[in-house]
Amino acid sequence: MLIPSLSPDERLPAYVNELHEAGFGLILVVDDGSAASYQPIFDRIAGWEGCHVLHHDVNHGKGQALRTGYAYIRDHTRLQGILTADSDGQHTVPDTLRLAAELGKKQELLLGSRDFTRNNPNVPPKSRFGNRMTSFVFRLLYGQWLPDTQTGLRAFDRKLLDFMLSVQGDRFEYEMNVLIQCAGAKVPMRAITIETVYMDDNKGTHFHPIRDSWRIYKLLLGSFFRYSAASILSFLIDYAVLSILMFWVFKDRPDITLLGVPFSFKALVATPIARLCSAPVNFLLNKNFVFQAGKTDGAVKRYIVLAVCSLVITTLIFGFLDHYVSTPFLHILLKVVIDVAMYVVNYRIQKAWVFPQKKAV
Repeated sequence: MLIPSLSPDERLPAYVNELHEAGFGLILVVDDGSAASYQPIFDRIAGWEGCHVLHHDVNHGKGQALRTGYAYIRDHTRLQGILTADSDGQHTVPDTLRLAAELGKKQELLLGSRDFTRNNPNVPPKSRFGNRMTSFVFRLLYGQWLPDTQTGLRAFDRKLLDFMLSVQGDRFEYEMNVLIQCAGAKVPMRAITIETVYMDDNKGTHFHPIRDSWRIYKLLLGSFFRYSAASILSFLIDYAVLSILMFWVFKDRPDITLLGVPFSFKALVATPIARLCSAPVNFLLNKNFVFQAGKTDGAVKRYIVLAVCSLVITTLIFGFLDHYVSTPFLHILLKVVIDVAMYVVNYRIQKAWVFPQKKAV
């Protein structure tokens, strides 16, 4: 059991004692730069059988405290399963035992998941809203619904230690980055329902609502923002070529009928030509700037498959609907609406399939 701690009160030694009585062989506490007045608490814990305390001279943040503990477990123990918990009493011993019992069944990250539904009166409104919003964004961008993205009660197999040590982030954003990296590296994540405990409306937390929320969402939305920037540049190229072709080159070409369905000729021809001009730029930006994929075997082929499928879908829809549009401005607006509809879908597919991360183990 690994517990990062900063400026703890008497709940920490009480919790450690309960864990020891429950049968945990090693309880590792990382003092993340607490003031000298808190050292008697850590000294007391260090003197107990089966307990060990590591110290940071200054505060580095929860993420670094967890990595310090992971490195110690990897280099100095033979533990096969690792659990982490917070030091403020939010994670009960029965819940830690529940996660411990699930360890080893699969190569996965177990997440102690609190109940943030409206039926639970124990959750402060700001915590409910923050967690629901983060879960929604994570599902939208990374494809998995995690009911509690900010839980500190987690468990995983020793084989994932090097992976956890490689994850970036020194403070609270580290735990979110773990989820993002697990999603990209195909590490299964499973939520296990635990008791929802908030002490004094969570007033004892070291989480800074503005500063730490900014760090978390910067990670959560980072690649999507880069994807948006790359897409805007590609959009400008695509629509510049499209406009030239539709309003000048093929301006007077009549519409055609394919299999009894009317289509705009200029839309059917201009759309693939414009995409051929913007796609190489989009590929290079997504590979090197958005997903930072480096060498990715088969990425070009996968991108071409996705681009062709996307092109066929958008061209047919645009060509069909454009037949009924007569105002020049509406031509472009219609194309924008269609492309936006494909926007998030293409992001998910590129992240998961075109430019995938290497598996963790």
